[in-house]
Amino acid sequence: MAAVYKTLSGHSKKDATANGVPVKKNKQRVLILSSRGITYRHRHLLNDLYTLLPHSRKDAKLDTKTKLYQLNELADLYNCNNVLFFEARKGKDLYIWMSKAPNGPTVKCHLQNLHTTSELHFPGNCLRGSRPILSFEATFTSSPHLTLIKELLIHIFGVPKGARKTKPFVDHIMGFTIADGKIWIRCFEIRETTISKAESRTQPADTETAEKETIKAAGEKGDTKISLIEIGPRFILTPIVVLESSFGGPVIYENKEFVSPNQIRSDMRLSKAGRYNRRSEQQIERKAKKGELGLRTGKERPFGELEDRVLFA
Repeated sequence: MAAVYKTLSGHSKKDATANGVPVKKNKQRVLILSSRGITYRHRHLLNDLYTLLPHSRKDAKLDTKTKLYQLNELADLYNCNNVLFFEARKGKDLYIWMSKAPNGPTVKCHLQNLHTTSELHFPGNCLRGSRPILSFEATFTSSPHLTLIKELLIHIFGVPKGARKTKPFVDHIMGFTIADGKIWIRCFEIRETTISKAESRTQPADTETAEKETIKAAGEKGDTKISLIEIGPRFILTPIVVLESSFGGPVIYENKEFVSPNQIRSDMRLSKAGRYNRRSEQQIERKAKKGELGLRTGKERPFGELEDRVLFA
């Protein structure tokens, strides 16, 4: 049927040229998988991303956490050139590996503040298999490692045109912003509603706000209003290291300000232990003072020289 459609529509491989130069197709496929030990919230996030990315392929859990170079073989086996790997540690922490197989680079990030689609009951919705608009903050061009991360995010989250299971619609936006050295990722639905006559009569005081909120659509239907409604998921990524090759090689960039959650939990335990030690020392000092004054039970206080029983003995 595909050959018949191409013949009737007049499309062929020779037509895929622009001014004599062949048009390069954007062929991206993403392999999504996780390690063992992930929680149900991590699994829900994986399913949400698999639903949002129609050009992705989900695989079973990886048994090893040390031999990550095996992911390159899995990507080659499933004909994928991008890998999104979820690594769980101690059943609490989640690290995300984003790699461009088989030659790299690779970015390792720590995931925080996770909110899945079904957790907060987001009101937004989008068509399954539609393509997103990727919105990046201007800060991504400020440093080389952020530019590299931006390009990797485009390859993973950018659904190519004509990919498998995609539909020719663009009805949601994925926003990538940077704050406090972290990447904030959120997803919104593009909802277009018709403005009623009552709303069109009432004009807001700020003309710039009115121009941003209201857009006139071509046609007889009148004015339409475009708004963004969050779909989910919502999470934050903290870049840790950038490796030159795929899941290996020399370190290109390292975040010196990153503190592992293990270290944070260890510091909290030490602070609690310090408070306990101070209370123990205070109890020992208090007992020593009571012993010197003879206030402790079972021990008599020594008589002073000016007491009645000594003066009038």
